[in-house]
Amino acid sequence: MSFKSAIYPGSFDPVTKGHMDIIKRSAKMYDKLYIAVLTNSSKRCSFTIDERIEMIKKCTAHISNVEVCTFSGLLAEYAKSIGVIAIVRGLRAVTDFEYEFQMALTNKKINKELETIFLTTNSKYMYLSSSIVKEIARNGGDITDFVPAAALEDIKNRLERNDKNGL
Repeated sequence: MSFKSAIYPGSFDPVTKGHMDIIKRSAKMYDKLYIAVLTNSSKRCSFTIDERIEMIKKCTAHISNVEVCTFSGLLAEYAKSIGVIAIVRGLRAVTDFEYEFQMALTNKKINKELETIFLTTNSKYMYLSSSIVKEIARNGGDITDFVPAAALEDIKNRLERNDKNGL
């Protein structure tokens, strides 16, 4: 049997229970799962890349085959450099599919050996996004049901501080 690894990329700003659902399910499918924390130039992040990496490390500490990383450049090339055979992407709704499908085709063009695996989200997380979590927290709402317990205080503290500082 050969060693099979996958990569789950995202901005994770912040990590949610929906992300964790995809991580846990993907980790069961592969020998090694890389969680690639990205800087998305089209998004204004509330957490630094280092903070997001640390939050995910805390949340995945109990999953032995997960490694959290970051990179610059093209995902398809990075995946090839670390021997990854698949990209894992979570789909919440049909609206996610068009963009994800375009990205899958582009990544396949760059790296012909790379497959994209789409996992539909658990129905209890279909509505959940990092943007919604940030909006609820900034307006004083309780985000306990939306984010992993291991990251709850970090997320609340940052979003409260950002709100007080006008960020």
